[in-house]
Amino acid sequence: MAGTTAVYLLWHVHHLAEEDGEVRHFTKPDDFWSDEGAGDDVKHLGTYSSREAARERIERARRLPGFADEPDCFYIQESVLDEDEWTEGYVVA
Repeated sequence: MAGTTAVYLLWHVHHLAEEDGEVRHFTKPDDFWSDEGAGDDVKHLGTYSSREAARERIERARRLPGFADEPDCFYIQESVLDEDEWTEGYVVA
């Protein structure tokens, strides 16, 4: 898209065990968490100007306590500046 600026938000998810004791980890690069993983600990590590810069941050974070326990549970979310992402209302159940 001409005139758009993309940024890359970097997230890490520390997954909590399900009721059966199983811990569901991401199964592919850039997988995402869902509401099914209620209670997961989600951290926003930063916003980067390129996907490569976000990947470099992942490599640094993987050496840190906590992140090292779930080294594959990072998610890079591409977002466009000044673009609405939630365009409709919502209903609370």
